[in-house]
Amino acid sequence: MTKYNFTLITVFEGVSSTGYSFTAVTAPDNVDRVNVTTQNESSITLTWNKVNNISTYILQYGNITEDINKTEEGPIVHVVTSLTAGTNYTFILFTTSEGLNSSGYRFSAVTAPRNAEEFKAIGQNETSIKLQWKTVSNSDSYILLFNERQISIENFTEEYTVSNLTDGTKYTFTLLTVFKNVNSSGVNCTAVTAPQSVNNATVVHQNETSITLQWEKVKNITEYILQYNNSTDIEKNISVSEEGPIIYEVSPLTAMTKYNFTLITVFEGVSSTGYSFTAVTAPENVHNMTVTQNENSITLMWKKVNDILTYILEYDSDNIVIGKNDMDGCTTSGASVTCVVSSLTAGTNYNFTLFTVFENVSSSGYNFSALTVPPVVPWVSVTERFANSITLEWENMNKAWQYELQINGDVPSSVSDVSSDTIRKVVTSLQPGSQYDFSLTTVFAGLRSTPYTNFTVTAIDCASADWKVTNSSIKAKIEGLFSTATARNGSNVHISDGRENVSFTGLYPGATYNISLVYEKSSRVFLQCEHKLTILPPNLNAHCEYWAAGYSVLIKWTDPEGEWTNAEVNVTGKTHTVASPETEITINGFQPAKKYKVSVTSTSGVRSSEPHVFYCQTDPRGVIAGSVFGVLLFGLLVALVVLIFLKRPDIISRKKSSFIGGSKVSNTQSKSIPAAKFPDHFHQLSLDENRGFSEEYECLAPAGTDQTRKTAILPENKAKNRFNNVLPYDWCRVKLTTSDPDGISDYINANYMPGYSSNREYIATQGPLPSTVNDFWRMIWEQRVKRIVMVTNCIEGGRTKCEQYWPADSKSCLYGELLVTMRSEQQETNWTLREFNLKDRKTSEERTVKHFHFTAWPDHGVPECTEVLIQFRGLVRQHIEREGGKAPTVVHCSAGVGRTGTIISLDVLLQQLEKEQAVGINAFVHKMRLSRPYMVQTESQYVFLHQCIMDSLQPKDTNEENIYENTYENADMIYVNATALQELRRQNANA
Repeated sequence: MTKYNFTLITVFEGVSSTGYSFTAVTAPDNVDRVNVTTQNESSITLTWNKVNNISTYILQYGNITEDINKTEEGPIVHVVTSLTAGTNYTFILFTTSEGLNSSGYRFSAVTAPRNAEEFKAIGQNETSIKLQWKTVSNSDSYILLFNERQISIENFTEEYTVSNLTDGTKYTFTLLTVFKNVNSSGVNCTAVTAPQSVNNATVVHQNETSITLQWEKVKNITEYILQYNNSTDIEKNISVSEEGPIIYEVSPLTAMTKYNFTLITVFEGVSSTGYSFTAVTAPENVHNMTVTQNENSITLMWKKVNDILTYILEYDSDNIVIGKNDMDGCTTSGASVTCVVSSLTAGTNYNFTLFTVFENVSSSGYNFSALTVPPVVPWVSVTERFANSITLEWENMNKAWQYELQINGDVPSSVSDVSSDTIRKVVTSLQPGSQYDFSLTTVFAGLRSTPYTNFTVTAIDCASADWKVTNSSIKAKIEGLFSTATARNGSNVHISDGRENVSFTGLYPGATYNISLVYEKSSRVFLQCEHKLTILPPNLNAHCEYWAAGYSVLIKWTDPEGEWTNAEVNVTGKTHTVASPETEITINGFQPAKKYKVSVTSTSGVRSSEPHVFYCQTDPRGVIAGSVFGVLLFGLLVALVVLIFLKRPDIISRKKSSFIGGSKVSNTQSKSIPAAKFPDHFHQLSLDENRGFSEEYECLAPAGTDQTRKTAILPENKAKNRFNNVLPYDWCRVKLTTSDPDGISDYINANYMPGYSSNREYIATQGPLPSTVNDFWRMIWEQRVKRIVMVTNCIEGGRTKCEQYWPADSKSCLYGELLVTMRSEQQETNWTLREFNLKDRKTSEERTVKHFHFTAWPDHGVPECTEVLIQFRGLVRQHIEREGGKAPTVVHCSAGVGRTGTIISLDVLLQQLEKEQAVGINAFVHKMRLSRPYMVQTESQYVFLHQCIMDSLQPKDTNEENIYENTYENADMIYVNATALQELRRQNANA
């Protein structure tokens, strides 16, 4: 575009005119290019550079012409408005200047298409979202934008599913309409994918009305829906904010019901497909439990819960829980279930829990307690029988139990003191000589055991009976039960039947009779009473003779038939005593030729005969004649004494006495018999049906009996004595160590016994009682005993002779503070050898004790032959020699006197025989009885000792198997509770 100045000259013939001057310009140039910078649905923004800084332009499109004048510097920006969306427009842009237009620059541009309408998500799952919109006319295609992804979608598409998405995620979508490569402004839509369902829902608890569920959150999503049916469809919205797993209780529900649950995860209002599972509520507990029981089982009965047949029963025993779900011992009948729980411990409280089981789910459990019936006591011992009372003892099986004692069907009485291991009950206000049936019932929490039943009889008070005594008879009327009445004097036995009028006739005058009343019933023997009576001594037939010229009298009497100890001669009111067997007395101080009244009476014990009264005339002759006569009489008396000494030296020797340990020694001073003379000595004693043995044995009766036994009869110690007449002497009893200043607990029925070398070589003791077993082992430990010799069996003739005080097997037993273990046991035909280990729990010190148990010796009797006992003694002696004899050897049988004394004597006498070639049996038995009463308790045992010495002196035949075949019948048994040695046979005075 240039302005030109023109001069137009007319030339004619070469001649120009002055010319005509004018100006003219050329048309402006078109723009080089028009840029469409932006366009939307109703406008297009155009940009171009000015042409030669021309600022005026004309834009034509359709029927519209727009004048454009832009004076601003820089490119021209022009917005064409009021256009139709999605339209292709043809534009012509003219440059104008000086009234001239350029030829025009032609170009096309389109408006942006419209956005799609109703753009939305119409569906989704965990990995895809389905979108929908209305199609846009004048569109070529669509572009979907999300998460920096771009998806081209063909035209005419109204739905599109976006896949490969992440579950539970929120997405924002933008949908662009595309027309001629121009996009609309875009429409947005927000949608989410469905969340995952929970992986697992666990039932952590259920009861009759609820189920507690637990599950892990899905991507920390806090919204869930739980669907289930309980008569109607129920939907529970669950929203939680807490961290960690979700715990949700579903309630209220119906007991014993199976529920179908669907647990749906909800994210941004979108639900997962749901996790489906089933769960059941717990069944109801049983009701109305019925319990019956015995000692070893409990029977339970209950009504079925909705016909359920499966139950679990748990019960405890010493904190052990036992599950009983196999229903052993259970039966069903109709609507009831019965279960017998067996092998239980008697007298025990059991805690039960019974669960109802439905679909392997248990109810909360029905808790209840039930008890087994306590056991019947294994034994009841009648330890004391008196005229008006009896004492019963039994083992206290459990200190938590009570006992009821019923006597003769009366109202039962409770036994209150159950603190000790052995219960002692004294029943008083009873009638003498009467039978009493008793039953003892164990009571535990109101349950009663089967009663232990037995009977006993009260004793008869013989001492209070009105005994009519003559010098040949004893009579009395005795009230009470007895079968036989016996009067014994040595070997003389008189029997009266069981009628109430007891009568013994033909008795020996002046003799002392031990009267015993015995009642027998049901093979049981009851000693009803014992009473010692001395009958009237024989009457003396006396006369007097002149003596000492009338200044003295000589009174003589014949030795009567019967026993008498003294003769009492009363003259002028003064009594003179003459000891038997003297039969005369000289009394001085009289006047010649006078008459005096004389009374002569014999005595035996406290009894006196009828007095023989007569008058005695003193010598009326002269003094000289009296003197001569006195001299002659004196010579006669001397001759008589000499004659008695030569003919009956035993009378003199019996007068001698000595005292040992405070006790009067037997009249007979026995000496050791040389071995060479022993067979002859044995033969002499055996003559006339062992008469010599009887005499010797009877002389032992009083030995030691006047010694005190005060400790043994203290009330607190009486129960520790097996027999009430076998009590240890105070001076040599074994004392247990005790911290009690009164010394009460130091008592045990045991004595130190002399041996061959010292006075404390042995301890003789009774067989332990249940209540004294601990004291027995305490004595073994304190005396440092290395061996125990037991010569009884625990049970003999159906009676308990000794409590088994050692363990029954190798299992250790605790006795007080001592733990005793049996290391070994060797059983032979006639004895058993055991070895015990003793351990003090306080100091842990241990010792070994050997147990020698002779099993072939009957109570009150003797073994069948001497050989086995001699051999057994050899085993004991060998152990003493090997292990040392400093500590005493403990020996016991039942009472600790008969068999115990025999085995101790045998050991000592065989030692004496070996070392001195002499033996003093009577002397040693006498010596033992000074330390413990009744040692060598029966005459048969005394004879047996002599036979053992005899057989030890015999040469042994090594070719014979049975070396000793000496067999002895047992002598009459004297029951140990009787005053045994006070009943020994006496030698008839004429013997």
